[in-house]
Amino acid sequence: MAMLRPAGDFDRSYEQDMALLRQPWHYWLLGVSLLAAFTLPLWGDAYLISTANQIAYTVIAVQGLNILTGYTGQISLSQAAFMLVGGYASALIVIHAGLSFFIALPLAALVAGAIGLIFGLTSLRVKGFYLAFATLAAQFIIPWLSRHTFKAYLGGTEGAIEVPLPQLGGVNFGEVSNFYYISLIVLLITTVLLFNISRTRLGRAFVSVRDNDLAAELLGVNLFTYKLRAFFIAAMLAGLAGAIKAHSQRGVGTEFGYSLNESIIFLGMLVIGGLGTNLGPFLGVAFIVFLEDFSNLLGGMLAAVFPELSGQLLTSFRPIFFGLALMLFLIYEPRGLAHRWQLLRAGWRLRPFAR
Repeated sequence: MAMLRPAGDFDRSYEQDMALLRQPWHYWLLGVSLLAAFTLPLWGDAYLISTANQIAYTVIAVQGLNILTGYTGQISLSQAAFMLVGGYASALIVIHAGLSFFIALPLAALVAGAIGLIFGLTSLRVKGFYLAFATLAAQFIIPWLSRHTFKAYLGGTEGAIEVPLPQLGGVNFGEVSNFYYISLIVLLITTVLLFNISRTRLGRAFVSVRDNDLAAELLGVNLFTYKLRAFFIAAMLAGLAGAIKAHSQRGVGTEFGYSLNESIIFLGMLVIGGLGTNLGPFLGVAFIVFLEDFSNLLGGMLAAVFPELSGQLLTSFRPIFFGLALMLFLIYEPRGLAHRWQLLRAGWRLRPFAR
């Protein structure tokens, strides 16, 4: 007689309960995804490789913002400024200290994290709307200091300094097809680390601060300590992304896109992708990057038809599409693309009974 087995997927140990990959096909899917990512320069064109490189370092910055805003509930409008700090720190370490880019990269992240701690001190006294304006100070102060202080090192009002290309042995990372691997490997490392942070005591403390800071404090969570930790992690990841961006673009300065507008776009990416989810930064960044490319393509096509309006058409669609997408997501999908993906997964598991 055949042995009757219970239907469903049961966990028989804590290891099974905590596992991220629960089915054999999960391992196959992960393997195929990593294979496609690492072989992209072999089969992808120049546009796809450069876009994937941009998405990779942007996701790292948005992952930091996700820790601060998505998990801890502390609104920040200064992520781009901390990227600028990381870019400058990495460039100065490589140029004046003579260290390798691969040593300067973690050092730049620590420098940006330390600066983030300074501006995170305001989280002790204010929160919500007032904290957003407090972090806004960093977005104004840091770029202003880069333009008006240490002009011999930071480029001053000229806007930028040239950043040397990374080298490792005989490999030159001047080509984006080679530099892409740096962005990809760093992204994989940060993703694994943040997946685990969200499942540890630290991650649970962040969520408790976000959901009810008074209850969290009564349960023994030191609000100030954990808020500072969130600011440090967010700024450190922004510095890491800024260092990668600076060396990828071979320059760093306020002219390379570290303005308040960029910080707002990062926050919009996180909202569209899904606040407080590990998948949200990936989906939000990819959505906005491809949306911006589509807006530039559409603007270029219309500029060819209406050459007298080419200046307005080439620059107007990007903010219009971003604002429209953000408004529609806030109305119809406020929990982001990650929540929609979770609903699709749940519906697939319950088929054919899902309605």
